[in-house]
Amino acid sequence: MNRFAPYFILLRDNHQFRRVWLSQIISNFGDWFGVIAVFTIVLAYSESEFLLGMVIVSKFVAFAALSPFAGYVADRFDRRMLMLVCDFGRGAVVLSFLFVRDPSLIWLVYVLTSMQMGFAAVFEPSKQASIPNITTGDDLVNANIISNLSWSIIFTTGMGIGGLATAWLGTDAVFVINGIGYILSTWFIFKATIPHERDEATLHSLRNPVRGIIDGYRYIFSNRHILRPALAKGTITFFLGALVYMLILVSEEILMMGSVGLGLLYAARGFGTAVGPVLIRRYLSDERRWVTLMGLAMIIAGSIYLVVGALQVIWLMLILVFFAHTASGANWVMSTVLLQKRSPDNFRGRIFSSEWLLFTFSQAVSVTCASLIMEFELLTLRQAIWIYAAGLLLAGSLWMLVVARKEARWNQLKAKQEWRREMRQHHLVS
Repeated sequence: MNRFAPYFILLRDNHQFRRVWLSQIISNFGDWFGVIAVFTIVLAYSESEFLLGMVIVSKFVAFAALSPFAGYVADRFDRRMLMLVCDFGRGAVVLSFLFVRDPSLIWLVYVLTSMQMGFAAVFEPSKQASIPNITTGDDLVNANIISNLSWSIIFTTGMGIGGLATAWLGTDAVFVINGIGYILSTWFIFKATIPHERDEATLHSLRNPVRGIIDGYRYIFSNRHILRPALAKGTITFFLGALVYMLILVSEEILMMGSVGLGLLYAARGFGTAVGPVLIRRYLSDERRWVTLMGLAMIIAGSIYLVVGALQVIWLMLILVFFAHTASGANWVMSTVLLQKRSPDNFRGRIFSSEWLLFTFSQAVSVTCASLIMEFELLTLRQAIWIYAAGLLLAGSLWMLVVARKEARWNQLKAKQEWRREMRQHHLVS
């Protein structure tokens, strides 16, 4: 129980983080709870698998297209107010799905889905950029572990509960519950106090949106100690996104277990992403090693999926998928914490939106390529898994050879600078 004491203490004592966290739980649950209902109305009015796939594509496109502007907005305006507007907006959007009553209005699904993800594109960098302003030191790491653990639990349960609710209550009831949930989450944000100080120079530089966005990218690429962790999620997702997508086909074609097998595999994935950050916090807390560990996480996940591609035993697959995503979950939290600590507040929104842009783009490309490979039977399912797993293994190896070495040199230089500073201070005192 003592292992989890720091997390309970943080939630008990830090009222601001607790309110933001409760809002995140409700919002994240809403993101997954309504998915099945949206899929259901698309199939009911179109019976088209292509149109069903376009719902997912519209999510990716909307999030990626708005990410650069979302980061600028998160740095330019009050982040607490942005989160309030975004969650209230998502509530109104979800309730608007009730207007889709016949096939002639199917286009409205894609408009509303895009709007929902547009609000999410602003909410996420605003939330992540705010956490360092309401937590400090070790609490920042613990806060991100709590957030990731919550996401993992919601991921494994939200869609399943939403599916049952859709079957038992109908799509209209699900949309009403989902919309009310988003609006309820605004109460917790409203009660939170989230500092966001910007000096006159920062506000002046952000007067022009185009200049503000360009300055953000320029800052990221000119500060390689920020660029390195910003690349981690996009790099691993470029291969892991397809592998997660292909778990659907593994359940159908290899395990012959349909939705039951898929639910088990995705649950193993969710539990893995929850455990990974906790292990990092407990056993590998030296942040100077984290960029190297990101590459190791890619190698571990790639190696495990190479084995998964050769199996057809469900219990063994579940164990391996769990460990693969333990590595990916650790990668996620390590990169998030380093970005939060290394990024100045006046650039943090743009930095996180850029990271989300890369992550979303990598996910979209990865899944699209894998689906085309499967659609045109260019490779067998096992061959495709092996190729993506080998690609992830190679990416991790290159990361260790290039990115991790540059990080090590930066840490050495930083240590020398700190030593010289201490020597100068000691000399002045003497």
